[in-house]
Amino acid sequence: MNILEAHKVTKTYGDYTALNEVSINVRKDSVFGLLGPNGAGKTSLIRIINQITAPDSGEVFFAGERLTAKHVEQIGYLPEERGLYRKMKVGEQALYLARLKGLDKNTALSRLKYWFDKFEIASWWNKKVEELSKGMQQKLQFIVTVIHEPDFLIFDEPFSGFDPINVNLLKQEMLALKQKGTTIIFSTHNMVSVEELCDDIALINKAEKILEGNINEIKNKNKENLFKVQYLENEVDLKTILPDTAEIIANHATHNNRLEVKIKLPKEMTSNDLVQLLIPHIQLCGFEEIYPSMNDIFIKSVIK
Repeated sequence: MNILEAHKVTKTYGDYTALNEVSINVRKDSVFGLLGPNGAGKTSLIRIINQITAPDSGEVFFAGERLTAKHVEQIGYLPEERGLYRKMKVGEQALYLARLKGLDKNTALSRLKYWFDKFEIASWWNKKVEELSKGMQQKLQFIVTVIHEPDFLIFDEPFSGFDPINVNLLKQEMLALKQKGTTIIFSTHNMVSVEELCDDIALINKAEKILEGNINEIKNKNKENLFKVQYLENEVDLKTILPDTAEIIANHATHNNRLEVKIKLPKEMTSNDLVQLLIPHIQLCGFEEIYPSMNDIFIKSVIK
């Protein structure tokens, strides 16, 4: 079931087209990666979903209904450009923003205590925002984004300013929110995080969607019949075993007298074919198919 659907959304600013008939489908209880190079149109689409701006044409549906102002309370948005009041105290500001999202004071204080304790930031309560590091401000921004427990969250570059420890903390919280039934749109340039967190992705480039689908299915479609083979070192030259149409991409020694080689097969050959060719001549220690990374797929899709 899709919780969000955008149908042929177009947005222009004067003579500039930010989105050209872009459609996406976001499954309920999933993490959806919204990807693309700078200026591709991601932020324009996010702003439309948040009803900050409206599309020139096309439609957006939320939970089966046309997106309207009533859905705002079900959405949490962490923008790439942060929006905290630097002169306000941390606790005062967090409470103010929680109340703006419809929480009564007691509920807001209870939830803020939970998150401040969880992130070990209770001692910040009476500090001014301007006294905090960028990473600390980001923690506060995350808390006020999720405080009203919305069904749908949008995180735009949420790891900006974080060290690796806090990046992992935030990733764990995102996955925990997903497990509790929250759907997340995750926009980032970090393809490693995309592979760790996302179920599905859409890739936008120059205002148009150029790729969409399940990550595993996309990687499977883009694989190149490439295999990594480890074997005990001997005098056999693999070139004499493999057909001329096969290609040795890399070949190097590892520990314990093992050699590792990457072999690209022609399309008509399978992994079974390769194993049958190798077994009579070498002692296999490891064998796996190599799938392209999301970083490889991103670059290949954008520059082609």
